[in-house]
Amino acid sequence: MDGSRRHVLKCSSAAVALLIGSHAWGASGGKGKPLGFTGVPVSVADAVVVPPEYEAQVLYRWGDPVGSAAGAPAFRADASNSWQEQALQSGMHHDGMEYFPLDKNPRHGLLAVNHEYTDDGLLHPDGMKTWSADKVRKAQAAHGVSVIEIAERQGQWRVVPQSRYARRITATTPMVLAGPAAGHALLKTDADASGTRVQGTINNCAAGQTPWGTYLTCEENWNGYFSAREKPGADEQRYGLRHGGWGYRWHEHDERFDAARHPNEPHRFGWVVEIDPFDPAQAPVKRTALGRIKHEGATTTLSRDGRAVVYMGDDERFEYIYKFVSRDKVRPGGYRANRELLDHGTLYVARFDAQGYGRWLPLVHGDNGLTADRGFASQAEVLIRCRQAADVAGATKMDRPEWIAVHPQTGEVFVTLTNNSQRGQPGRAQGETVSDANPRADNIMGHIIRWREGDAQAGDAAALEFRWMHFALAGDPQADKPEHRGNIRGDIYGSPDGLKVDAGGLLWIQTDVSTSTLLQGAYRNMGNNMMLCADPLTGETKRFLTGPSGCEITGIAFTPDRRTVFINIQHPGETASERSDPAKPAAVSTWPDGQGSRPRSATVAIRRKDGGLVGT
Repeated sequence: MDGSRRHVLKCSSAAVALLIGSHAWGASGGKGKPLGFTGVPVSVADAVVVPPEYEAQVLYRWGDPVGSAAGAPAFRADASNSWQEQALQSGMHHDGMEYFPLDKNPRHGLLAVNHEYTDDGLLHPDGMKTWSADKVRKAQAAHGVSVIEIAERQGQWRVVPQSRYARRITATTPMVLAGPAAGHALLKTDADASGTRVQGTINNCAAGQTPWGTYLTCEENWNGYFSAREKPGADEQRYGLRHGGWGYRWHEHDERFDAARHPNEPHRFGWVVEIDPFDPAQAPVKRTALGRIKHEGATTTLSRDGRAVVYMGDDERFEYIYKFVSRDKVRPGGYRANRELLDHGTLYVARFDAQGYGRWLPLVHGDNGLTADRGFASQAEVLIRCRQAADVAGATKMDRPEWIAVHPQTGEVFVTLTNNSQRGQPGRAQGETVSDANPRADNIMGHIIRWREGDAQAGDAAALEFRWMHFALAGDPQADKPEHRGNIRGDIYGSPDGLKVDAGGLLWIQTDVSTSTLLQGAYRNMGNNMMLCADPLTGETKRFLTGPSGCEITGIAFTPDRRTVFINIQHPGETASERSDPAKPAAVSTWPDGQGSRPRSATVAIRRKDGGLVGT
């Protein structure tokens, strides 16, 4: 063990002593024994495996009717549904989601579900062998968000047909740009001279729910849909735009995705989008005050004085963790009373210092070097060029910040750092070497950090300082290299991604090991992707679920009574290339339909057979 590693462990131990000694970490709470379920072993089965005390039910698959009054045709097993039909069906690649009870009934509510991206090898009968405007329209219709009405009767959940709430939001749905950047010249296009109207949302990854009852969906790898100039400029490169895009080929038939012709169109993506699930007539709103990055999620809590605090990760190697603190307090009265709450406030970026200390740096025009001579002529430009602003402010480069969860009793915050194989590699720039917060070179396993805002005793989400420590370094104790072994207390995992603390205080962890890595090398003993449950007080971690072949486990939403948890199975059957061979759609997986069918992403409802609390 080298000296720097000893220093990291010493600092983490000091943070543990400070925080646990002051009773900052809360107990799990709730009825039933925490982690009382039977842990499941690792699995390579093409199935969802849950503890024997539980049952899992497939609820909402790609291609299923959304349940709107307009109706929808059935899913065609050969993927021959038209783009018009796809616009009335569930999208592909389910990701983050939230549950909104109706009439305070935990067994009847709305589920908002993200559809992150598409596998065009599965979406069309012949994949991308031929390419057309209709295929682009179908791909765009398979993106975005579903809002569905669901109800549980006698232990079975169903999508409610003919629901007045149900709708699909896609890559072409009209939306509003609001907040400090709205109307800025960098957001204006030939089609929208006002810079306040935009078509659609794309690559919707994780999500969040506000205290006033709205859904926050987050645009992550939006850059991949645009084709940039042959030699992209510095700002385009900072956000990963490249000539030809990432192979979606939308720019060939929808010219707004040709950034060489429409250079401002990419500025209209990369935002947090607020949706009122209870009002289908209300246009979604892109909240520019929360910054333009590759948003993984938007987790909302309240400050001590009642203001909204939104935590966000930028999911890419060496990117940052952010939080937004609203200027005004949350008011009673739902969305109508808080319609502009997320348009006014302060955006911060995190700096993780040594010995378990940290600080939030304001991204405010005129502060921290964010001045006109550094390329920021206004607050709008700070927000549009948010990554560059964080660079200038001096934030800490992290190992792919993903989901962020807040403990409902203690206020402590958890974040997954999925992995970063480039950390500490030869030739890396300053800030990209091993650090206290990111302590491992070749960090292919990832880790979870927890922190406490402000005073360790009370805490305040609006505080400018925090105390942090490592909750777990993921890995396998049997791995060949020491840096891949980790320090997990309980069942092993790698590449943590999805994260949520339930109302009883249990921490739920989901994994996203890429299909090119799954079951190989240091991951050879871990099986398929999984969901685990951990007790924050003890660190004990137990495997709760394993997924089918080639999938990612993502999306976590609980009913208010904790009797059902909804999770998403994304891209079952994904190949190492991440695009299926249309001639062999069932080559890796046939989940959930079986019998040689093409795999379909889906939402799964999981309950204890005795109706008890999930996680016990």
